[in-house]
Amino acid sequence: MKTLLCRIFQLGMKLGYYLIPVRTPELITGEGCVQTLAQPLLDRGVTHPLVVTDSGLSQLGLPDGMVESLRAAGLSVTVYDGVQPNPTDVDVEDGLQLYRDAGCDGIIAFGGGSPMDCAKAIGARAVRPKKSIAKMQGLFGVLHRLPPFFAVPTTAGTGSETTLAAVITDSATHHKASINDPSLIPHVAVLDPALTMGLPPAVTAATGMDALCHAVEAYTNHTYCTKLENRMAKEAVRLIHKYLAQAYANGKDREARQQMQRAAFCAGRAFTRGCVGNVHAAGHTLSALYGVAHGQAMATLLPMVLRMYGSKVHRRLAELAAECGFRGNDAEKAETFIQWIEAMNAHMGLPAGYSMIRDEDIPQMCQWAQAEANPVYPVPEVWGEKQFRALFETARQNG
Repeated sequence: MKTLLCRIFQLGMKLGYYLIPVRTPELITGEGCVQTLAQPLLDRGVTHPLVVTDSGLSQLGLPDGMVESLRAAGLSVTVYDGVQPNPTDVDVEDGLQLYRDAGCDGIIAFGGGSPMDCAKAIGARAVRPKKSIAKMQGLFGVLHRLPPFFAVPTTAGTGSETTLAAVITDSATHHKASINDPSLIPHVAVLDPALTMGLPPAVTAATGMDALCHAVEAYTNHTYCTKLENRMAKEAVRLIHKYLAQAYANGKDREARQQMQRAAFCAGRAFTRGCVGNVHAAGHTLSALYGVAHGQAMATLLPMVLRMYGSKVHRRLAELAAECGFRGNDAEKAETFIQWIEAMNAHMGLPAGYSMIRDEDIPQMCQWAQAEANPVYPVPEVWGEKQFRALFETARQNG
């Protein structure tokens, strides 16, 4: 009965998507393009943007060149760098207060997924001042146009520069949940490969596998996808297969960095409509309870989940495997694809499991994962407590 109800809901969502505009952000690309944002901001009426970033990037001085170029062009700029690795509702409220106090009229999200998510939530709170973060989490809790929003990723993985999602953790309960609303899609995405040149190999690995997970989950879901999302997911997989190992081995490889940015953007656009799935639903619990980096959790759980799906995903995985040049029948290509994911994880030092998972936490993890996934995610197989428990126990055994 649960599966039937989920599928009915998803059919309604599929029909509803034809009425909901899922736009693609305007792209500004090329090395050094982050220094040219003054005019695009002014063209959208922005004279005082809030730059949302984290303390690590701020201490490295990575946003400084952009901020200086904006101020040199006559814009006022306020910087909020209090975003935590897993942003909380407290971070959002602190950023919102600064936005209001400074009289800002636009937002620039600068960084990885955490600053992006926090910035989206700040924008949502700015236009929906009477709604808390908790009340906006879920589907269509914003439905107001955000202030002009520019997204400047410094990693190649989250795809947040093109998505409608913002994942925020409740500081009291540690529950991590997503706001999903077309209003959160940035108006402009700025892909400057120079910003990713200094990424450590470990970050390159985790964020790259995060992008792969976005593309694979969107494509194997396929219920909500149009030809555009399917094409974007395939392009992302093809680029990651070709360039992630290069970017990991040589962080100064400009072509690899630029192509991985493109892959992350495509994967993000694919799951903006296609949705993620049980990998993300389970992975968010690891991040919330144990502080596991999001990309690491995705990398670890992705091959486990795909194996648990079995033949239900063979055909779709085989189509992605073909983008990588893998051969065989559907089942063989699907298995080769999963083995490639596992080999990439091992090559890049990503964990095979998490021994810290506690027995007493698993019921809560299963509850959170089910609440996130069902009925929204059009996953190949609707999971209940039994399947999520089996996944978490396998992850612990492999740790």
